[in-house]
Amino acid sequence: MLRNFLGAGLVAVSVVSAHAAENVIEEVVVTAGSSIQQRLGGSGSGTVLTAKEIQQVGATHASEALNRVAGVWVNRGSGQEHLTAIRSAVLTGSGACGEFSYLQDGIPIRPHGFCNINNLFELNTEQAAAVEVWRGPASAVLGGNALHGAINVITPVPDRSVIALEAGAYEFGRISLQGGVEQGSHRLGATFVGANSGGYRDDSGYGQQKLSLSHLTEVSGWAVRSHVTATLLNQETGGYVRGEKAYEDSDLRTTNPNPEAYRDAWSLRLNSEWSRDAWTLKPYIRRSQMAFLQHFLPGQPLEENDQSSIGMIVERGLSTATTRLSMGGQIEMMSGGLREFQDQPTTGSRFLVTTRPAGLHYDYDVTSTMFAAFYNLDYSLSVDTRLVHSLRAESLRYDYTNNHIVGNTKDDGTACGFGGCLYTRPASREDEFTNLGARFGIERDAQMGTIYLTASSGFRPPQITELYRLRGGQTIADLNSERLSALEIGVRNEGIAIAAFVENTRNYLFRDSEAYNVSDGRTRSRGLEISFNRALGAHNFALAATYARHKYAFDRAADGRETISSGNDMDSAPRWFGQASWGMRVSPALRHELELHAVGPYYLNAANTAKYDGHSVLNWRLQWQHRADVEWSLRVMNLLDAEYADRADFAFGSYRYFPAMPRHVYLGVRLALD
Repeated sequence: MLRNFLGAGLVAVSVVSAHAAENVIEEVVVTAGSSIQQRLGGSGSGTVLTAKEIQQVGATHASEALNRVAGVWVNRGSGQEHLTAIRSAVLTGSGACGEFSYLQDGIPIRPHGFCNINNLFELNTEQAAAVEVWRGPASAVLGGNALHGAINVITPVPDRSVIALEAGAYEFGRISLQGGVEQGSHRLGATFVGANSGGYRDDSGYGQQKLSLSHLTEVSGWAVRSHVTATLLNQETGGYVRGEKAYEDSDLRTTNPNPEAYRDAWSLRLNSEWSRDAWTLKPYIRRSQMAFLQHFLPGQPLEENDQSSIGMIVERGLSTATTRLSMGGQIEMMSGGLREFQDQPTTGSRFLVTTRPAGLHYDYDVTSTMFAAFYNLDYSLSVDTRLVHSLRAESLRYDYTNNHIVGNTKDDGTACGFGGCLYTRPASREDEFTNLGARFGIERDAQMGTIYLTASSGFRPPQITELYRLRGGQTIADLNSERLSALEIGVRNEGIAIAAFVENTRNYLFRDSEAYNVSDGRTRSRGLEISFNRALGAHNFALAATYARHKYAFDRAADGRETISSGNDMDSAPRWFGQASWGMRVSPALRHELELHAVGPYYLNAANTAKYDGHSVLNWRLQWQHRADVEWSLRVMNLLDAEYADRADFAFGSYRYFPAMPRHVYLGVRLALD
């Protein structure tokens, strides 16, 4: 499955140097008009990873950069896969997809309702001008799916030509290219990153490419910024290794129980931003397609899905001496589909063999239309006190067409034994969801910094797969939009940010004991986040720490013989985790950083009977810039060779893990060509 033009002989990659000298290779220009941080203001928790920090980290997986943000814990999966937590537990299964909004230049990279839980691999975080992270409900500003937070990648427009090469353990190689040119009133830029890895575990390599083309110009008084972004991922997927603490077993940790598994995905996006006076127009077009073998299901069916979508965001700003107001609307249309086919008979128990036959399981098309209206207000009550308010109303309509036999029969229309097949195809139908997101905040400038108090609400409409890919005897999924209410108080200045939050969700979606998709759960969360960054002479100290409790607030028997009890910790929700780093400028040309990433213990099931002990990992990075146009980098990841799991889980009566890589090294060089 692994197809990659880089080839096995590719040598080496990106040199990184945040906090470097003035003659460091500079890369990007950020256009602030695309930034969600402008809309966040001081009232709420937002973090920006700058281009220099991204370059310094040199992440081979998005988790390595994002986990430096308080409140964020991205679990690394096989290859480029991942599961995300932002002020939440790591969510899996039904209800997990679409809890966070992933955006490029302020535009979601997928249509509302057509989510992919691994969507970060469709973003070029490696070469971003900035990565913005919004913690807490952002639906009032960004719309549906921004229930727990959002990640926005700002596309760079390079003004220099740079090539970066890197090589590392397990046949890893990466090449990064960027360049830009000005011709009259036109500015053109391009970035490309291609990576290839043989994989730490058996048959778990991947190849990935990301390309962005940018164009800045002026048309009849309109400032125009346009981007074309294309991504491609071909990976051999590694399955869980099973057995309690299997990640400590030197023989098991490198194995892959599912060497046949794979994921092939590509995406193409065109977005543009037209700004003139107080008006901003953002038209966009998106296309994506993915095929992956569902190795985690009995019979290992192949899922193929695709979507084409188009949309427009229109915004107008109105400002006075005391007021900043922006208002606008969004329209989006999508056409997509999903097909699931099982090629071989199921193996296992008689029940599984009988209820999961080979053949076509699902084949459906969905068109959707989304309309939204919104405004954002920043009003000065006095010289040092401001009121912040946002409101967004959104309507999402699905038109679902079933292209297969209605019901839970085999694909020839005959019935399965044991009461029916494990999958159900509902009849063609239409569904509509209307939601309202709001944010109210007050912020005051004081000697210690900006103090703020914010109340906000978020929403997440049911996703297409939750409504139309059903199981067992469920013929209709009568689901409601998930809702989240939050209260946050905090203080921030240039060196420190502290935020305390309380969040409650209702209509939490999960599979019940009959394998039905239902949305009558509740959860509650309480937490504290601390971010600290301080320079002392040649030294720089940083901390991003989180303590939070995420609990179930209902009782229910759930799918997989799980029992949810009110007051139990949600599974995959460590009470504390964080990152601390110490950087030092050894000389004008030499800098190093020690980074400690720690995750506390957490439960692996809803009953809180299975547990992972947590882990601590030490990483070391070195950058050497002996010339203005050349940088060298060395990264030693997992410096102390800790044995731990990137992800731990408990299901079907057994522990299962994605073992993390042992100590591994990357060496890179970065060259400025002009």
